[in-house]
Amino acid sequence: MAAAGALFDQVLNGLTIGMVYVLLAAGLSIVFGVMDVINFAHGEFFALGAYFALSVAIATGPGGFWVALLVAPLLVAVVGAGVERFTVRPLYGRNPLYHILLTFGLVLVIKDVVELVWGPQPYQFAKPPVLRGTVEILGYGYSVYSYFVVGVGLLIAVGTWLALTRTKYGLIIRAGSMDRGMVRNLGIDVDRYYTLVFAFGALLAAVGGVVIAGRQSVSPGMGDSVIIPAFIIVVLGGLGSFRGAVVGGLAVGVVQTLVRSYVPVLEGLVVFLLMIVVLLVRPQGLFGNPEWAGADEGGDLLTVSGGGVFDSTLRRRAGAALVAAFAVVPLLVGLPSYYVNTLAVSIFVWALFALSLDLVMGYAGLVSLGHVLFYGVGAYATVLVVVNLVPSLWVALAVAIAVCTAVAWVVGHLSIRVSGVYFSMITLAFAELFHSAVYKFGWTGGSDGIFGGFDPTYGLVGGPAVRSIELVGDVELFYYVALAAAVGGYLLARRLIRAPFGSVLQAIRESEDRTAFVGYDVTAYKRRAFVVSGGLAGLAGGLSATLTGGVAPEFLAWILSGEVIVMTILGGMGTLYGPMLGAGVYLVVKDVLLSLTNAGSPLLVALGEFWQGALGLLFVAFVIFVPEGLVSLPETVASRIDRRSGGGETIAEDAEVSD
Repeated sequence: MAAAGALFDQVLNGLTIGMVYVLLAAGLSIVFGVMDVINFAHGEFFALGAYFALSVAIATGPGGFWVALLVAPLLVAVVGAGVERFTVRPLYGRNPLYHILLTFGLVLVIKDVVELVWGPQPYQFAKPPVLRGTVEILGYGYSVYSYFVVGVGLLIAVGTWLALTRTKYGLIIRAGSMDRGMVRNLGIDVDRYYTLVFAFGALLAAVGGVVIAGRQSVSPGMGDSVIIPAFIIVVLGGLGSFRGAVVGGLAVGVVQTLVRSYVPVLEGLVVFLLMIVVLLVRPQGLFGNPEWAGADEGGDLLTVSGGGVFDSTLRRRAGAALVAAFAVVPLLVGLPSYYVNTLAVSIFVWALFALSLDLVMGYAGLVSLGHVLFYGVGAYATVLVVVNLVPSLWVALAVAIAVCTAVAWVVGHLSIRVSGVYFSMITLAFAELFHSAVYKFGWTGGSDGIFGGFDPTYGLVGGPAVRSIELVGDVELFYYVALAAAVGGYLLARRLIRAPFGSVLQAIRESEDRTAFVGYDVTAYKRRAFVVSGGLAGLAGGLSATLTGGVAPEFLAWILSGEVIVMTILGGMGTLYGPMLGAGVYLVVKDVLLSLTNAGSPLLVALGEFWQGALGLLFVAFVIFVPEGLVSLPETVASRIDRRSGGGETIAEDAEVSD
């Protein structure tokens, strides 16, 4: 009897968390099903709901919880409407994957805005007296607040379903998702309805944030903790399926709670495994096709045609000059400092990482949200080889590349069976699976990672230690190892892209069906590119661990996948050198912003403290206005000037004719 009571208590806790997931996933599914927008900032709307509720409750005093429950979601809905109007709407007609990139930038912005307004410290949100305590059933006490959360979630889920299926507004929304042009031809402002849909999705997330605030502290990172489970739920249920969001949210909440209580070793692993299995067996999700969805997935990924604004000769000369400068300048006594050299090594490492992503994203059209998997595995492999086998850096890096290519072959063999958004989601699931796994094993160092005993050498079995051989001006030999790796990785990738193999990859990116029709095995080509990309990313991870002096689970954090995508888009994907340039610009701008924390002006200090938000705004601007990246910026500016000049001449000519 006691066991049954304890089980019921765990199920109730699971349903409570599951109902919060329902509110989150329902908003995600509605927005995707209607608008084809995958909103990575959805977790930040969840956090905003909690923070707005906190402020409203404090301002209104007694009874503030109930006022906050009504007002905070409406405030977040207004924010969501503004986000849709000014950032999401310009991207309609592009590939839905651009929405992922845009909303990732918005994550950085909103997160820093939250810290700027409310600070980094956690807050406690008091429940009203009527929702405190327990209710006794069959001799066992259960939380009143849990019943409240389940009831609120159920009420909103039913109301949402009725609104979408039984009202005129729901009919227009569903019709607009299927044929936007037809609805507009009927005289209906479908853009206004899209704004309402996005705002309503934000409102649902905010309700989840308000109710969960009564169970846990309100903190800036609370959005990060729920966005990945929310994506798992919408993938399990079916992207765009409201029923799938409800059933999936409740199921994931209960499964997570039961596993945490009875099989803790599998906590954090089961849901990712479940997501991978569902994507492999039934990519459209458990509930099949969504109740409403458009047939068109949008445009293609925008790559830089012709390799950028510079011709091949100028690019080759500029690249050679840049490499020569990197090689010679550090040897000049009195010029660079140890700090500058370390920053340069970081640029080499991230440039190699961005290059590896561009090989599959810019040329094969595969947007991997889990590319950090290979970066992290390469870092762990390098450290483990040095600590447990041989101290040689060369052996460790070779093992890291071999392990990552093997992992990339397995992951690629499974993931490339699906395409588009589903490919992005399954790679994210694999990365999160490995990220959760490294916490479970002693040989990975658990949450502390591995930092002691990592002393790599340049010899095969001994010899001089890495980072101990100093050249002129405090330059260490490892600087040139990282530079050679970045240059070598670029030359290898360029050789592959200029070979027939690269031509097939670009043909696949342009039209996979036509490429398959002429006889190419497109799956095999994409898998090979994925394997090479994984090996290069593993090399970058190994070099990064060597620079850091160890490895930790943060090397596998999904946010790093977002950062390397930012670098790739910022520089210009589909060029190889563009993402490397983007990595350098990103890190230099980040370093400059961080240095402002020591400035005298309060405004500059604030800008330095909230550098992520500043970079997020920069990235959002590039995704909207310069999606082909920095390498296309001169050409983009010139073309716009030409268009304006041409438009001005046309107007003048029309005026003369009128006269």
